[in-house]
Amino acid sequence: MGLVRIEGFHVALPLKKAIKHASHQRTESESLIVRVTLDDGTVGFGEGVPRSYVTGETIETALDALESVDLARQVGAPASFESAVDRIASIRLPSIEDDPRGMFGNAARCAVELALLDAFGRRFGRSLSDAIRHLIAGRPYLRDRPGPVRYSGAITAEGARKERISAWKMRIYGFHQVKVKVGVSGQDDPTRLRQIRTILGNRTDLRIDANEAWSADELPERVAPLLDSKPSVLEQPVPHRDVERLADLRGRLGIPVMLDESLCGAPDGVRAIDAGLADLFNVRLSKCGGIAPTLRLIDLAFQHGLGVQLGCHPGESGILSAAGRHLASNLLGLRYLEGSYDRHVLAENLTAPDITFRYGGRAQPLPGPGLGVTVQDAPLERMTVARRELSP
Repeated sequence: MGLVRIEGFHVALPLKKAIKHASHQRTESESLIVRVTLDDGTVGFGEGVPRSYVTGETIETALDALESVDLARQVGAPASFESAVDRIASIRLPSIEDDPRGMFGNAARCAVELALLDAFGRRFGRSLSDAIRHLIAGRPYLRDRPGPVRYSGAITAEGARKERISAWKMRIYGFHQVKVKVGVSGQDDPTRLRQIRTILGNRTDLRIDANEAWSADELPERVAPLLDSKPSVLEQPVPHRDVERLADLRGRLGIPVMLDESLCGAPDGVRAIDAGLADLFNVRLSKCGGIAPTLRLIDLAFQHGLGVQLGCHPGESGILSAAGRHLASNLLGLRYLEGSYDRHVLAENLTAPDITFRYGGRAQPLPGPGLGVTVQDAPLERMTVARRELSP
């Protein structure tokens, strides 16, 4: 039951419309898809979303990171599902261990970890939820059983008319939480937020995400006029190079601060706790290296009384959507949840069935072995830009 083959696919997923924020804009989403094959022929799929402006990775560096390590030796030939999960959770990539922030190679690790969990889950007839429950058995934030979840909506930086339409859609669709992108050059954020708040009403939890848009020196004056709209959280207001300044600024802003781009690996999490840089962590599977490293960051946050958002990568396929669903379905205490936007964002997906959230952002746990979704051959071939055979 060992690992005999690893294939990497550079995939370009078409978006329904451009995704724009202060750090980047894209009309398609590039993902690393990993397919693993076990010696009994069982196949599993995983996904990572390398972003050079987040973890420094590209598709090529992620593939190189996987090529540099003997994964077959690390995984071995586990005789049980629990043994397989423990070995997969312990996978180490030199590029991550050599990085002071513990992040260069996280997308690669996430992709291969999910692929292996999917494959061994199918081999033993167990789900990704079973793997998660095994890894955090006994934790106070583990649900008694996988349960339903509720996702939040997001309004990206667009023209005023489109943003008003998006806000009305969020209200009509019954979202209880909405995130708004701020900090894009040339936009009047105070006016935008007031208009969106008026449409959503006062009962909707409205949070804002600046995506590193502001310098530490200008941060207080940028935030002050936004507080009239009663945003609940400010996500990643400054570039990572300025993040240490939040230790002094955070208490003067009048709004809780969430880290995203400055929270990619375990060293980031420890530093944020020690220096008092944040009130909340935004963990994302690809950014943080997969299920096991993400759970460690969640554990760190909960131990120190911080809130947690389980985020997603805009444009991710149904593979990462499914992984996020399994994680969210088994956790208590998540403050915010993003993901499963699939058909609302992608013009075409890789997976079936469709697991896009329903009215109000509501969604159910996923049944079946492994990830609970199937990667379809035809879309995978159609969207593949390049592929590489990797040494197991």
